[in-house]
Amino acid sequence: MDSIDQFQSLEEIQYLLTDIDDTMTTKGKIPACAFAAMERLQQAGIRVVPITGRPGGWCDHIARMWPVEGIVGENGAFYFAYDPTDKKMVRRYFKPEAERVEDKRRILAIQEEILARVPGCRVSEDQPYRVADLAIDFCEDVEPLGNDEIKTIVEIFESHGAVAKISSIHVNGWFGNYDKLTMTELFFKEVFGVDLEAVKHQVIFSGDSPNDEPMFAFFPNAVGVANIVKFEDDLVHRPAWVTSKEGGQGFAEMVDKLLAKKC
Repeated sequence: MDSIDQFQSLEEIQYLLTDIDDTMTTKGKIPACAFAAMERLQQAGIRVVPITGRPGGWCDHIARMWPVEGIVGENGAFYFAYDPTDKKMVRRYFKPEAERVEDKRRILAIQEEILARVPGCRVSEDQPYRVADLAIDFCEDVEPLGNDEIKTIVEIFESHGAVAKISSIHVNGWFGNYDKLTMTELFFKEVFGVDLEAVKHQVIFSGDSPNDEPMFAFFPNAVGVANIVKFEDDLVHRPAWVTSKEGGQGFAEMVDKLLAKKC
């Protein structure tokens, strides 16, 4: 993974997609430099879309109140896009409501097994605001678990036929053949009216962990903030570029490089 200082051909960038936790945040907080960076992108005409594992309740707030075009949430379970002129929130789910209700019933059995077999983990504090997945906390509000415990959580999800992805703070599990990239493709088609494949060279994606791999693999201008290096051995698909700083400061560093090229 090369330094972001080697980034070339940024003049054509029109879209910036970004993970949130430990990509825009530092120790769980969004620093002022990262939020200001989003505003600067918007002022420069670059369309910003967070792509996150965070829950529907949070995503409704983000779509309404952040300087963004919309958001993909719960690792691709949905996108939300708010139209301030019509005062209307568009909520687009990958699965219909009846299937989401059934999935929640199935996921409760997985939750019970994980909590019984993996001491020290717990259901994420943001779980009440989720619409599709189960988030198991292994370091956000609990003492950090080891790799063996995290691996066990993944294996339990998968033994029930669920998809499991590791973020920097949670293991997220769900039923359905979707991920961050799948819903991002729908977002571009239905909100922006463009084919993502056709414009992917006009896109930067920034992330920090294994659940961002589909995006790292797809986008030639993929960036990892510096804390991605702790997952380097676990990644099959790595970002092309890495910032020198971690978290929100790394995100702001990336935006500085991008806007300097476009000015």
